[in-house]
Amino acid sequence: MSVLWEESFQMVLEENLLAEKPLTCEDSYINRATQLLEKKQEMVEMEEALQAKKEEFQRRMSSLKQRKEALEQKEDELKESMVRFDKFLKDTEAKQSRALLRAEEGRQTAAQKEAEAATLKEELEGLVQKKERLEKRLHKYRPFAQYLEQVVVQSEEFQEIPELMARFSGLFETQNILAEREQALQKAVENARAELLKVVEEKNDEILHQNNQLADLQLRLEEVRTQALQWESRWVHIQNTAAQKTLLLGQIKMAALNLFHMVCKQKKEVPPVAVEDTEGQLEQVQRCFQDLSDMLTKSQQGEPGLPAAAADP
Repeated sequence: MSVLWEESFQMVLEENLLAEKPLTCEDSYINRATQLLEKKQEMVEMEEALQAKKEEFQRRMSSLKQRKEALEQKEDELKESMVRFDKFLKDTEAKQSRALLRAEEGRQTAAQKEAEAATLKEELEGLVQKKERLEKRLHKYRPFAQYLEQVVVQSEEFQEIPELMARFSGLFETQNILAEREQALQKAVENARAELLKVVEEKNDEILHQNNQLADLQLRLEEVRTQALQWESRWVHIQNTAAQKTLLLGQIKMAALNLFHMVCKQKKEVPPVAVEDTEGQLEQVQRCFQDLSDMLTKSQQGEPGLPAAAADP
């Protein structure tokens, strides 16, 4: 069908060129067809740009996911460090317990030596003076001592007050170490959390920007599609109109050819006119029509004299 239409269009174009008539309508059809093709090309380019934006968006989302996984891995490493530090503290506590046991053994040995040295008079006087001073201090700190004694009695772990004090000192130092370590870890966690929030905020802004661009591109794509549908509708109308014109032209050529055949039968001769030469055929028909018109005019002019000629004999 398209081949027949192209041949018909070519025939019309050649006839119009022969007739030296301007082809304004056909040029308009060609320009509209060209515009339609350009719109389709623009639509294809817009779809390719949209696909490229989608791929870029997916790559950036993948990068954000990898960054988030890296931060989670860092957080797991910090938790593991806390576990190792707790284990270190437990080991340290065990070592301190063993040290306290050794210290107790040392005190027992020292007590034996003091018992041996108690026989010495010089030391006895000094011990008596020291005892007096200790009694004064003991009287001053007696409430605290009583409290510590109650703690030792209630506790199954300690047997003497010095053990409790040593344990308290060790725990106090450990608490200070833990507090410093906790502050450092808390600061590191806060820094990591702030960095994560900053990255998330930046990525959210970037995602919002990409979504806005995607919406603009989709809106532009819909506009291009609407324009393409309009041009396709116009193109179908143009094709239908051209088909109607081609059919009308074919009918006119067929009518001209029939008249030409009638003229040939009337003259009983075939003039050298090609079948495709519609204008030549119409010229022959016009000549025949003119000849018949002249003959009819002459016959009508001779009719008034006919009775007079008949009366002479």
